[in-house]
Amino acid sequence: MKAIKLSVPIFFILFSAVFLIASFNLPKASLGNPNAPIYFPAGLSIIMLIFSIIYLFQELKKLDKENKYIKQMLSGRTPKLIGFTILLGVIYAFVFDRIGFLYSTILYLGGLLFYINGIKKWLVNIIVTVAFSFLSWYAFSVLLGVSLP
Repeated sequence: MKAIKLSVPIFFILFSAVFLIASFNLPKASLGNPNAPIYFPAGLSIIMLIFSIIYLFQELKKLDKENKYIKQMLSGRTPKLIGFTILLGVIYAFVFDRIGFLYSTILYLGGLLFYINGIKKWLVNIIVTVAFSFLSWYAFSVLLGVSLP
């Protein structure tokens, strides 16, 4: 029940964010203000995003009063792991086109595995990183015929 209470506002946050991005991709008007078709859907999605975030915080506040699972989740190593994963994902997105799929995937997965498993398991980290990167490259490039950067 608690997961459902949190999944609904999270779903609407994601939905409104996608709707906002899609509204900026609408075609421009040929007469009058070229951005006129964008105003209503963008405004609607911004309002929906604001209310969804408010709804999420209200549900988190209720859950925080009911139990201490949220505080346990936000303590310890979990927030650092989430932040590091997001940071690595952003770096991966920026270097993907510049250095290619294979090298960027090796750097991303290697950095993530070394952060999670530590340096003590360096051999396992390297084997998993290189094997996964080459196998996924082989599956996409050779077996599926998809051109990777």
